[in-house]
Amino acid sequence: MSLNRLCVELIPRSADSLEQDVKTVKTVFPAADTLNVPDLMRFPLRSWDAAALLRPVFPRVIPHIRAIDIAPHAPLPGAEQDGLEEILVVHGDPPADLSMRTYPNSTESIIRRYRKEAPHLNVYAAFDPYRRAPWKELEDVARKKEAGACGFFTQPVFDYKLFDLCREWLQGENVFWGLSPVIGPRSRSYWETTNHIVFPKDFSTTLESNIAFAQTVLRELGQDKGSAYLMPVRVKLEHYLPALLDAVA
Repeated sequence: MSLNRLCVELIPRSADSLEQDVKTVKTVFPAADTLNVPDLMRFPLRSWDAAALLRPVFPRVIPHIRAIDIAPHAPLPGAEQDGLEEILVVHGDPPADLSMRTYPNSTESIIRRYRKEAPHLNVYAAFDPYRRAPWKELEDVARKKEAGACGFFTQPVFDYKLFDLCREWLQGENVFWGLSPVIGPRSRSYWETTNHIVFPKDFSTTLESNIAFAQTVLRELGQDKGSAYLMPVRVKLEHYLPALLDAVA
């Protein structure tokens, strides 16, 4: 069986880089049916503007929306964008530039606003098994569903045992399971320091090992029509994606 949906995350460094990246995805990884775009403060191009640039050539695009950036009563990003069907609401990390204004919104409050003010949009939320006790994260899942979330994007998973456990916790939910290569000690240190990832004892940071793990997870997801998103950080798209085609065929 094949995956329900297969998504690739593209970094919105610039309009030109996005144009090149989407061409690469279409060429080397034609199995992808969706793109998702994070909203990163270090780049001037916001995720919903990037989605507007991508959609003429790749219709299914899911921009990330940072809840803490939305002012009370301000228009919701992407709500009026023609043809946009889906968004992912994340809480958002505080910006490094303290001159950038943020607001004390919860993810749930912004999801509720989208469901009320832009009911045509399907709204996803985040699930992260690494950031806190699992019962607290699952309480958040329940609150986000009650607010109107239709599904979840997970933090990338790096441990098959944890992936299997999380599948049990989220059984019956609409989930995009995250996969991201971790290549070399600097990349591993980034994930451990920034996202509090606990890697398995035998985790290897070679490209080959990361591809093998992703292939295993994608084949498992294909057995039950699951969905996945691929986040090729610090590795060229053409070095990672084509090796996964056999796993999603």
